[in-house]
Amino acid sequence: METSFHMSLPCLSIKETQDFYINNIGASLGRTAENWVDINLFGHQLTFIKAEKFNFNSPNYVFEGKILPSFHFGVIVDIDNWGDIYTKLSKQNLEVVTQTTFLQDKTGEHLSFFINDPNDYMLEFKSFKESKDMFKI
Repeated sequence: METSFHMSLPCLSIKETQDFYINNIGASLGRTAENWVDINLFGHQLTFIKAEKFNFNSPNYVFEGKILPSFHFGVIVDIDNWGDIYTKLSKQNLEVVTQTTFLQDKTGEHLSFFINDPNDYMLEFKSFKESKDMFKI
């Protein structure tokens, strides 16, 4: 069964959030209202709701010697799209965090990078060497 994912998150500014995802990432705009906006991120629905700053108590963890954000969300794309997205975002002078290969030469090997959105959420872009290995142990 193929499905889409939905996630709802607080944001500080509807305008800045919408601008970032549409103009920087290349996502498309969904429904909007005064206090919320739906973003179509590769067929997945992100709803941002205007709210106060959200505080996370455990901001980081270590994986393969890299410090990563414990709270993040992301998109898994094929290698060509991953490269296009990485190049596009790098040219926009956005801070790319932890661009690396994880689990190299192991099941689940993937390229990954993170960027911050205007709400200080970390957005990950990931591409598996073998897509069939995404959930393999």
